[in-house]
Amino acid sequence: MAEPVCFYDFSSPYAYLTAHRIDDALPVPPCWQPILYGALIRKIGKLPWSMRPGSARDAQMRECEEQAAGLGLPLRWPRGWPTETYSVVVLRAALVAAELGLVREFSLAAYRQSFGLGRDLTDIDVVLEAADEAGADRAAVREGVERADVKERLRRVTDDARQLGVTGIPTVCVEGTLYWGNDRLTDAAAALADL
Repeated sequence: MAEPVCFYDFSSPYAYLTAHRIDDALPVPPCWQPILYGALIRKIGKLPWSMRPGSARDAQMRECEEQAAGLGLPLRWPRGWPTETYSVVVLRAALVAAELGLVREFSLAAYRQSFGLGRDLTDIDVVLEAADEAGADRAAVREGVERADVKERLRRVTDDARQLGVTGIPTVCVEGTLYWGNDRLTDAAAALADL
């Protein structure tokens, strides 16, 4: 069975929900692939719902809260979300965690810090707390987020995702077909089962 790839970053509450469902929803474990969604949307000229103030945004935030409650997850909006809390550092840290074989564990810990506790992932100390929680070497993560090869890898995987056609997060890719959104996990699972 093909390995699905889940594209995400840490700014999306829907990706937070997906991260807590994906292992149970898909018949095979996915490759967790963090991307720099902020750069991707700038390149494609997209303004996500979270950056459009108004009643529609408020309604989607309430929907996220209801879905989180249904999963038994807390959902606390970090102060200044999404623009003031968008973090490149946590994405680099996730790539370092992937080198250590802990990308899933780190990602869940980072989501807990952010949407679970309402903390700001632009703060390196919060990111390092997530690394500790995931069992990753704090010094390796701290040094890794500044490495030129990690910065370049983040740009590359983001460009690769854009070229594949990713326009939103979370997106699960199954054999080249993209399933965008927390609500599309069932479709991705069905596609995997048919392979």
